[in-house]
Formats: sequence, structure tokens, C-alpha cells
Amino acid sequence: MAWNVFKFCTGLKVVGSVMIVVVLAVVGVSYYAVVISIYAPQVIKGGSEAAVALIIVILFHVLLLMLLWCYFMVVFTDPGGVPQNWRPSPIEDLEDQTTALASTITPAAGLNMPTVPQGPLVRYCRKCSQFKPPRCHHCSVCGRCVLKMDHHCVWVVNCVGARNYKFFLLFLLYTFLETTLVTAAMLPQFIAFLSDVEEEAVHPGTLATMFLAFVLNLAFALSVLGFLIMHMSLVAGNTTTIEAYEKKASTRWRFDLGHKKNFEQVFGTRKLYWVLPMYTQEDKKKMTVLHGLDYPLRPDLGS
Repeated sequence: MAWNVFKFCTGLKVVGSVMIVVVLAVVGVSYYAVVISIYAPQVIKGGSEAAVALIIVILFHVLLLMLLWCYFMVVFTDPGGVPQNWRPSPIEDLEDQTTALASTITPAAGLNMPTVPQGPLVRYCRKCSQFKPPRCHHCSVCGRCVLKMDHHCVWVVNCVGARNYKFFLLFLLYTFLETTLVTAAMLPQFIAFLSDVEEEAVHPGTLATMFLAFVLNLAFALSVLGFLIMHMSLVAGNTTTIEAYEKKASTRWRFDLGHKKNFEQVFGTRKLYWVLPMYTQEDKKKMTVLHGLDYPLRPDLGS
């Protein structure tokens, strides 16, 4: 009897719930180490170091607010599912073809299909028993098809797709900035710890928390930086993680409209909103890509 490993994918949801606790725990440790233990007391004490300490405290809170805002937007925003009874259009005699569907369908020659980004193939999901829009993929963890699916992220207990990809990227950005700030702020204490320099008596528990905060934030900063660079390169080419493995490197990607338009498809057209986990009402109405069903093609794409 064959062993289906995908039956255990739903267990990742439980792991993801634990990851939320881990994220909040790292935030709590960092807050205690940076704000409560070091820089807030320096602000209260005053003196020559108070101004720098105040700047660090303010930056820490601003970045933390943005980090948590983006994080929970990724967690609670539906990445996009296929609408019920969705049909690719226009396809003639579609109902007559459904009985012959396997994984894909090749429509009759000569059909005028100007907005079918996946080429001449109409895609069908056998697990969901429904047609799949362009750039849509089935998630074994969520148990459904996700619009413009990038990947399922256990850290956010959710898929990253058409409607929350921007929020995910901003979460990575603010996580990198916050962890870098904490690492830099904790560096003098870390050096003093390694050098056995003790200016004041510090409780062992506080010292351990400060050491843990430095190590964790340094590790997160380095790992998130690599992940952020990878995803920004995908945005520049208008490609998802899944598509990066599917497309042919020898040909230009059919969704690649140029760096500027590719970026706007994810972050919107208003520069003020690029750093915020939201879109303008105008973008929501005009940008069909945010709905996850239709995607413009390169103007030079041949037939």
C-alpha cells in the first residue's frame, strides 16, 4: 500500500500555531533586553547618553509596530481562493470537455484567448474538482487552490498568495530592520560580556536574556536578509517561488512587464502606500492582479 506523505501536510497548521508563539516570544525577549533592561533606564537617568537611547527606543517601537502590523495582516488576510463555479473564458463547449479532463485541457485551435497567461493550456485541479486560474496552485496544507500561490509559510500559518504577498514582503523588511537595530543596540553589551567587563552589577537572568536577544536577532537578521533579497529578485521578474522552478530560464517570462510595472503589481501605484500593509481604493478597483484572476502579458509576447 502506497504511503501518501501529503496526508501529514495538515499537521503543519499545528506547527504554524506554535510559530506564532515563537515570534511573539522573540519580540518579548528583545523588548525586555533593549527597552526595559538598557535604553529606557538610560533615558530616565539622563546625561550624555540619553539622547541616543531615546532615538533607539523610538526606532525600536516604530519598527516593532510596523513589524506586528504586517505580520498579522499576513496571518489574517486570505491569500485568495478560486471563486465558486469559476470558469476560464472564453472557452467553447466547456461542459463537454470536463469529462475528459486530467490535469490540463488543450482548447480547440483558433480560440481568441487574449488573457490566458498560462499559454494554450486550461488548467484543472483534480483535488478540488475545479478549474484553476492562471498562476494558481493547490496547497496541500490548506487543502485548496490558492491564487498566485508563492508558498505556504508555517511562520504565519497561512499561504502567501495574491492578496497578502505585499504584506509578507513588508513583514520581512521590517523584521530585518528591527532585528538589525536590536543587534546593533546590543552589540556593546555583547562585547562587554565576552570581555568580562562589568560596569554595573547585572542580575544573571537579565544577562542571559540580553545574550539570548543578541544571538537570536543576529541569526534572524542574517537569515531574513537572504530571504528578502530572494523575494525582491522574484518581484523584479514578476515571478513567484513556485514559478521560479517551473519557467524556462532560456526564455523571458511572459508576465515580466519590466521592473517598475512588476513592482507596482505587488506594492501598488501610490508610493506613500509602498511601506504600508494596505492598498488604496483606486488600486483595489483598477489593479485586476490584486484579485488574482487576470494578469497582463508582455506586449511583445507572440502567439
